[in-house]
Parts: sequence; structure tokens; C-alpha cells
Amino acid sequence: MRIRTTIAAAACAVGIALSFPVSAHAADGPFFYSYGGGRVGVLESPRNWWCITLPEVEDESVPPADTPYNETDATATVFTGADCTGDHFTLRANGGHASSRLKLRSVFFSEPG
Repeated sequence: MRIRTTIAAAACAVGIALSFPVSAHAADGPFFYSYGGGRVGVLESPRNWWCITLPEVEDESVPPADTPYNETDATATVFTGADCTGDHFTLRANGGHASSRLKLRSVFFSEPG
């Protein structure tokens, strides 16, 4: 009897977790940045409340990315170091951007407040 109760409780928990919309956990829209001499990187609808190290520039021996452009519906905080470390700068949602002077290796998205 205990096994059935445990299985039912687990199934309920999974059902509740899956019932939340995915969009509640992701910023809607793209985030652009430049890297490697003019290449453009993009994060499409990135996850909110999660540090994202830009894969093209995570290695410290590679020059950092620059020229971020935030077209998501979330606030983007960019960091000079990988894993959201170092100096940071916040870009507003829906069009916040910076020049090539702003260097970044990671970004954190949060819902605008």
C-alpha cells in the first residue's frame, strides 16, 4: 500500500511541475553580442534567473564578447567574467544595448521590476 501512495505522490509532483508554462522561466526574445572579430552570437529566449556563460568566450585566453543588444523582455545583467563574476552592467529589456567598449563573458536575465 505504501508503494502505491509513494508512486501517486510522485506522479502528482511531476504533474504539478509540468503544468507551469515554460515561458515563465525564459526571457522572450533574442540577446545579441559580438565576438571574434565581428561574428554575432545570439541567445534565443534565454532562461531567467540563471547565469549563462557565453560559449564562444568562456576561455579566458580568448578576447571577450562586446556590443550586447538586449531584445528580450527581461533585464540583462552582463559580467566581465565567466560564471557571472567580475564587473557588471545592466541592460534594460526591449532594446537595451551598449557599445563595443563594454566587454562581457556571461549574462544573467531577470524579469524587469
